[in-house]
Amino acid sequence: MDSLKELNKKHRRFVEERNWQKHQSPKNLVLALVGEVGELAEHFQWLSQEESWNLGDGKKQAVGEELADVLIYLTRIADELGIDLVAAAHEKCEANDRKYPVKEFRGEYKRPHEYKEK
Repeated sequence: MDSLKELNKKHRRFVEERNWQKHQSPKNLVLALVGEVGELAEHFQWLSQEESWNLGDGKKQAVGEELADVLIYLTRIADELGIDLVAAAHEKCEANDRKYPVKEFRGEYKRPHEYKEK
């Protein structure tokens, strides 16, 4: 199983089998996503940058589980709203390419919000 469509189909079936569809509003899914992102952040809270790159196996497994939860909620929100998440991500990458052309931004060590608007 290697596609978001397959993942979403599997999780949609999981939800339907438990009759949880009434809880799957975009609002509820976004709030659940926020909670999962918070759980993910807890694994990195107070780590140095170096420590965040070198997670032990147990910590890495736990982070993977939280990332999976985040991905599942993202795909569920997109499904409920009829958004092709992969297409939206590609469109966003193209918009970022136009907004931050390599020629103008390569070698700069600023964060995106530190550049002056053109």
